[in-house]
Amino acid sequence: MMQEVARQKLPVNLLPVAGELLSSWIGRHAAFYAVPPLVMLRHCLPEARSLRAADLHLGDDQTIRLAKVFATEPAVVRRMTFTNVAQSSRRLIAVRPQQSCPNCNAHRTEPGPTLRSQLVGWRLTCPICGDLFRDADGRELPSPFWQYRDTAILGEQLLDNEAERGIATWASPAEIARLLLMRRIPRPVPRAKDLWRFRVLGAIIPNLDGIIAAEQENLPTPASPILRLHMRPALLAGIAIVERAGPEMLRMLRRHMMGDNKFRFIEATERIIAHAQWPRSLQMQLI
Repeated sequence: MMQEVARQKLPVNLLPVAGELLSSWIGRHAAFYAVPPLVMLRHCLPEARSLRAADLHLGDDQTIRLAKVFATEPAVVRRMTFTNVAQSSRRLIAVRPQQSCPNCNAHRTEPGPTLRSQLVGWRLTCPICGDLFRDADGRELPSPFWQYRDTAILGEQLLDNEAERGIATWASPAEIARLLLMRRIPRPVPRAKDLWRFRVLGAIIPNLDGIIAAEQENLPTPASPILRLHMRPALLAGIAIVERAGPEMLRMLRRHMMGDNKFRFIEATERIIAHAQWPRSLQMQLI
């Protein structure tokens, strides 16, 4: 009986905003019908676990059922999700909005819809209008890495191509991001209390270590490589520099590592380098 109810079209449907996230669209319907967002989702998909799961893992059958309830096309629903994002890029999808576009948000009432691009940690620019993002609260915090802007934009394109279109070059940009956020040991070896500051990325971006020390900005771990917006150009530029230099740069970076961390770095980089040597047709099958 519940399945039958879930297949009925809603009497009033709200049009999605360009680039809107599925959970945001469902949430706006929930507000219109004065029910909690999860209740609205389960009206359509009784088996749904959470709005986050719907954003990330919406199946084909679920997509069709949601489209029918909201009187739209399955392709419209799917574009609002991260279902097609490459698995390697999933670590770069945040739980909450990380940034906003001052242009696209300028004429919206509050609280406005959440756009899909507000959760992605691989972008500096809005995919809809091309403007630079600001922090989620609308603040414009200048980046200390704007001298790397052009290279950072190239890194953004590399990550976006992999995440959204399954296009990689000789290495996964998302995997490079993970490696660049691993701990390193500089020479001379610093005091133990200062070791938290040093990442592999600092061997590529020379002023990174000093900025981290000055701002007390502890970078995120490789497991969740989403940097705050004003720090993000450093990582994006680092990815582009490694991608452009090729496998030998990964081997060069090993000398900045010690102990178990060095072993893990070597293991990961050898896997990437071996993958780069496979025929292109086989690489595409594995993306």
